Amino acid sequence: MRILLIEDDAVLRSLMLRSLREAGHRVDEASSIEEANHWWRVQPFDAVLLDLNLPLTRHERSGLGNGLSVLREARARGDRTPVLVLTARDRTEERIAGLDAGADDYLGKPFDLAEVEARLRALVRRAQGADDRVQLGQLVLDRKARRFLLAGETWDLPAREFEVLWELLTPPGRVVSKRQLADKLSEADTALGDNALEAFISRLRKKLTGSGVGIRTLRGLGYVLEESV
Repeated sequence: MRILLIEDDAVLRSLMLRSLREAGHRVDEASSIEEANHWWRVQPFDAVLLDLNLPLTRHERSGLGNGLSVLREARARGDRTPVLVLTARDRTEERIAGLDAGADDYLGKPFDLAEVEARLRALVRRAQGADDRVQLGQLVLDRKARRFLLAGETWDLPAREFEVLWELLTPPGRVVSKRQLADKLSEADTALGDNALEAFISRLRKKLTGSGVGIRTLRGLGYVLEESV
């Protein structure tokens, strides 16, 4: 998953970044309302982790703002990315305000990082219609364990090829454009070019030979992973 983590506490943000990245997720971070608004506009995400107490932008007075303003702005422009609110504001009326602003789930601090990941998986599963375990031909994706199986054996892939195949199976049968894949796989300061992406696709095609699964190119549309004969 590609995740936007919006959290102003440097220590907590560092812990969450390490945990999420070790679990194999690609994570971008924001520590203020201004940074959060910027990242959410320019980069597509599978999910957003949102703290409510955030520093105001440099154009406003110093102090703390309400992270719900970031959420309201995203929803107003039609962005439906699943959002999990993480906050010390855990009173009933505050949870209701968060959900009414467009949050999909709400978790009070302190929290267990394993529960955060489990809730993220559930949110993305609902949003994308993707099951935790998917099988096509001899290929199996176990999202909870973050692993692929091929012909019943664990299949280790380089990180970028793993991410490409994950996207093509989220959910299976979905046509994914080059732009979508590039956006999800690019680093914050380095865009993934068409040649590099096509190289990953080519390698995966060769490795999938004989598995009953193939990657088909739909000219002008993108790629689709489907069962083959």
